[in-house]
Amino acid sequence: MFCWYNINTQIATEILKLGLEVINTIAALKMLLQPRKLAKQKIALVPTMGALHKGHVSLIKIAQQNADIVVCSIFVNPTQFTDPKDLEKYPRPLEHDIEMLQEAGCDYVFMPSVKEMYPVQEHWHIDLGNAEFLLEGEFRKGHYQGVTQIVKKLLDAVEPDMAFFGQKDFQQVLMIRNMAAHFDLSLQIISCPIIREDDGLAMSSRNIHLSPVDRKNALVLSRALQYVKDHFEHDSIADLLKEATRMINVTEGVALDYFTIADPETLLPEDDKNAKHLVALVAAKVGETRLIDNMMLN
Repeated sequence: MFCWYNINTQIATEILKLGLEVINTIAALKMLLQPRKLAKQKIALVPTMGALHKGHVSLIKIAQQNADIVVCSIFVNPTQFTDPKDLEKYPRPLEHDIEMLQEAGCDYVFMPSVKEMYPVQEHWHIDLGNAEFLLEGEFRKGHYQGVTQIVKKLLDAVEPDMAFFGQKDFQQVLMIRNMAAHFDLSLQIISCPIIREDDGLAMSSRNIHLSPVDRKNALVLSRALQYVKDHFEHDSIADLLKEATRMINVTEGVALDYFTIADPETLLPEDDKNAKHLVALVAAKVGETRLIDNMMLN
């Protein structure tokens, strides 16, 4: 029985026709993966919350290039949502997701129920460093505790050699790396390039909520980032931030939360263009949908 969604018989039958290995319990997952590990095959994990798009597929493809077996998880994690309404409206197109995973050649799909991942009430709080409280951490308090909690559970379930995440959630990848260091985990945490639409919009599961007008307005985020990148060598950081902020603020229907140029390891604002690495990060509400994006500058 498939436990996560209320899957009807027709959908379950279609999944079986596709021949995918869909696992709902940690015990079953470990049993399936054990012979792979005994054979010294490298295992990769691609954690997702479903509502898959080409960005997720790119993670699977990169994982396939680096590992023998790819496990993709689909789990909408309740502990990382700071707004219950956000959790409620998160898209769950299961049939679409399964088809995409089949086409991508994923080996195993792990779709546990909330009860499977959280069988008892538990307290989770670890030191993720000061960066937890910056940027997204300021607007979504406690979010990264929930993210790292579920990622640790998924890593414990799969015991992969490597795990793949999208660069679009830049701060999330940093927090997951900090969590891995906290527990002295030996696996590789690999950040993969952002996949964009032809017009530059970063692919996101949340884009489905954008109206046609919002979709057009949302382009200002990637355009502001690209402006900063294009003018980085010649303009001061202060001038770059001023213009990027102006571009977003004059766009109707877009409410800016932050636009910053920061150190990619601390996420602290940086005003020294000669710093070894810098990243520009932005978050804004477009209509009723909150979007994030980023771009490496050097």
